[in-house]
Amino acid sequence: MTGPVATRRSLLLGAAAATLLPRPSHAAAPLLNASAPAWYRFKIGEFEATIVSDGPLALGKPEGAFAGAGPGELDKLLMDNFLPTDNVVLEQNALVLNTGRQLVLFDTGMGAYKMFGPTTGRLLANLKLAGFEPGQFDAVVLTHAHSDHCFGLVGEGGQPNFPNARVHVAKADFDFWTDEAKLGNATMRDFVAGARQQLLPLRDRMTFVEDGKEVVPGVTAMHTPGHTVGHMAYAISSGSKSLLLTGDLAHHQVLILQKPRLEFAYDSDPKQAVASRIRAFDMAVTNRMPVLSYHFPFPGLGHVSKAGDGFQWHPTPMQTLL
Repeated sequence: MTGPVATRRSLLLGAAAATLLPRPSHAAAPLLNASAPAWYRFKIGEFEATIVSDGPLALGKPEGAFAGAGPGELDKLLMDNFLPTDNVVLEQNALVLNTGRQLVLFDTGMGAYKMFGPTTGRLLANLKLAGFEPGQFDAVVLTHAHSDHCFGLVGEGGQPNFPNARVHVAKADFDFWTDEAKLGNATMRDFVAGARQQLLPLRDRMTFVEDGKEVVPGVTAMHTPGHTVGHMAYAISSGSKSLLLTGDLAHHQVLILQKPRLEFAYDSDPKQAVASRIRAFDMAVTNRMPVLSYHFPFPGLGHVSKAGDGFQWHPTPMQTLL
């Protein structure tokens, strides 16, 4: 057979045969074995905000950290929300706020301490990835003086990690967590010893935060005690936009929001912490105010709504900053 039909058949047979011939091998792309968002940038009015991760913090089984639930209730809540029941993992979402006049960091992560495992202590490296150098910061504002919020103030050599920044913290927390007498308490010893190493060397550059007062222009402190004696949330406002930075008012986006009367193991006064939590989130619901939570899934930005006797978390979709 000759002509176009034969030519077409020859081409098809040739193509089929070519697919059966051995091909040169190529090395497969290596597995990277990591997925770790480091920072996320957005706007609050005229302010530029950047959430920077200090890394995940593992708590283990929920019963070890959350009290007040019925048998099996915590596991059911986690399973209903497609979350593992054998290890509750919290994020650490530090906020950098550029007001145009000052560069402010809220909380400093775990630093070199590994009280909650090896995945923490990434804040300094991630700040650099986000474009910040430690010497640029004018202020470091603490929600409270627990290890995962202030142990990144001073480096292993005893030098301030943020050498030009004033440190803002509630006096009640400073006094409580630097109290030498508490070193005799086995439960608190490591937290107090670490807080003394972090806070006492910076006393001469420290400003004590007061309830209802501005820390820097556009940032107002709200005393929300219970998790610690001086725990502070912060209302951030620029123009018509606002944000409630909640610190540790709620440690989990499901367990503590849907069951806000659960008690958390590291609360200084669990009943008071519950009262502060409900009051602050009720305010956020009423005002439809966006929330930034330190321990919710990265980047911890979203809204809360009422859901029965508790609240529901609505994460804000991450978007490219235009």
